[in-house]
Amino acid sequence: MRQMKKIINDPGNVVPEMVQGLVRSNSDIVELIPNTEAVVRADKESMKGKVGIVSGGGSGHEPTHAGFVGKGMLSAAVCGEVFTSPTPDQIFEAIKASNTGSGVFLVIKNYSGDVMNFEMAQDMAEMEDIPVKSVVVDDDIAVENSTYTQGRRGVAGTLFMHKILGAAADLGASLDDLEALSKQVLPNIKTIAVALSGATVPEVGKPGFTLADDEIEYGVGIHGEPGYRREKLQPSKALVEELVGKLKAEFNFKPGEKYAVIVNGMGATPLMEQYIFMNDVLDKLADEKLEVVFTKVGNLMTSLDMAGISLSLFKIEDDRMVDGLKHEVKTIAW
Repeated sequence: MRQMKKIINDPGNVVPEMVQGLVRSNSDIVELIPNTEAVVRADKESMKGKVGIVSGGGSGHEPTHAGFVGKGMLSAAVCGEVFTSPTPDQIFEAIKASNTGSGVFLVIKNYSGDVMNFEMAQDMAEMEDIPVKSVVVDDDIAVENSTYTQGRRGVAGTLFMHKILGAAADLGASLDDLEALSKQVLPNIKTIAVALSGATVPEVGKPGFTLADDEIEYGVGIHGEPGYRREKLQPSKALVEELVGKLKAEFNFKPGEKYAVIVNGMGATPLMEQYIFMNDVLDKLADEKLEVVFTKVGNLMTSLDMAGISLSLFKIEDDRMVDGLKHEVKTIAW
């Protein structure tokens, strides 16, 4: 087993130190909510009268979620311990900090702890007369039930939800409008991943799973949850065939349909390889006679130091969704 090499101080203190570094590096965009590991938009004035949008989850997936706090996306993000759901009281503080009188919408990834703790925080907020609505994103098509999850996991397709709802909120949509919009988006976002190596949680000190030097695993989750098949490493084009094939079966592609595409690095995959992969994805979608109307490549929802890639597709059934994807934002990472 390889020795852990990480640029850290105390393994038990990585989250507060990371959050402090993030806030101090980007003080024009985000502020720390006192006595929490949650961040809120620094531009309080421009939030007034608009619905707040709050998301969050375990740390180790940076820049998710704090990197997407800012004008046009999230109002606040809550950083739990590494691969661990944030606590209800911290989520509640983020809700309060995001509420400017029009209520708060929660974007929750489908992990048992996240769902439970965000719902508890929602109950706490409603007791304080803060109107709150929410959506649970379950975009991972790889496996139906896995570690931490009932049903499908919430992964990088969640970023499409953040972007669409954030744009709508920025333009003055109501809480009910956002709930209706989330129901439009949810069935049309789907993700699948492939891993080349496991991730090392700092307090554990060794990878959550190991793959042989010539081995990959399809369908692995962002906390290292098991996928659906291991096999020998394939060229990028073959990986794309597998992953797009799985997405095709879910979406039932029809020529002329419009899609947005996110190619997401899992933490240790160079951008060079991500762009090669996206090139092959675009070729494959063109072969399927699909129209790609939006693309994004980069490390957006990572898994610490995991090597691998995830592919998210968003089927565009309403051209206003494209406007939402292209709506201008001021965040750290979009």
